[in-house]
Amino acid sequence: DVDSVLELREQFGVGIVTAFIRIEGRPFGLIDNNSKPLGGAIDTPASDKAARFIKVCDAFDIPLISLCDTPGFMVGPEAEKSAQVRHFSRLFVTAANMSIPMFSIVLRKGYGLGAMAMTGGGFHAGVFTMAWPTGEFGAMGLEGAVRLGFKKELASMEDPVKQKAFFDMLVAKAYEMGKATNMASTLEIDEVIDPADTRACIIRGIKAAAPVEPRAGKKLRYIDTW
Repeated sequence: DVDSVLELREQFGVGIVTAFIRIEGRPFGLIDNNSKPLGGAIDTPASDKAARFIKVCDAFDIPLISLCDTPGFMVGPEAEKSAQVRHFSRLFVTAANMSIPMFSIVLRKGYGLGAMAMTGGGFHAGVFTMAWPTGEFGAMGLEGAVRLGFKKELASMEDPVKQKAFFDMLVAKAYEMGKATNMASTLEIDEVIDPADTRACIIRGIKAAAPVEPRAGKKLRYIDTW
């Protein structure tokens, strides 16, 4: 809703945006990949920021929306110096223990374990996982996947022109297979939606979500306030 966004920790873990919002007057928590730094890759600070925000939403029974646009977790020697695997794990452990409904929408990139973490541990973990028509899916960045998966075949080609043509053909095929429509056709995600219908889908989802039994001493505030 207009003027309803309250962003938290804006200067920390800038690869992920965390905010409280309202849709049709209803309160939600929002996590969203920021594609400007690191191309949307999730690093250690961003992972910690998202995990802590999910815990806050769960503590106060605020439903969670995830807007996914990530090429995955950050990799490389420098990233590994931050003990990133331990920090990345927190996203999965936190999501596995939350009792709030989660609604995931893949806007563009939904690659690797980073996308799994952004959707609560897997595309089937939340109430729904939908995608815009611009959604792309893969176990990792598709160009990198082709280079690794067809390394021997590419290396065996001495003609650089033929090698590039073969590489481009494989990448195009990978992008075709990774389209959101293909993912939905095999039930890997629930639906491909028009971006204009996003708000309506979230509201339908929260109305359809079965209330989760609260933990001892915990009150389902998100139902009471509505």
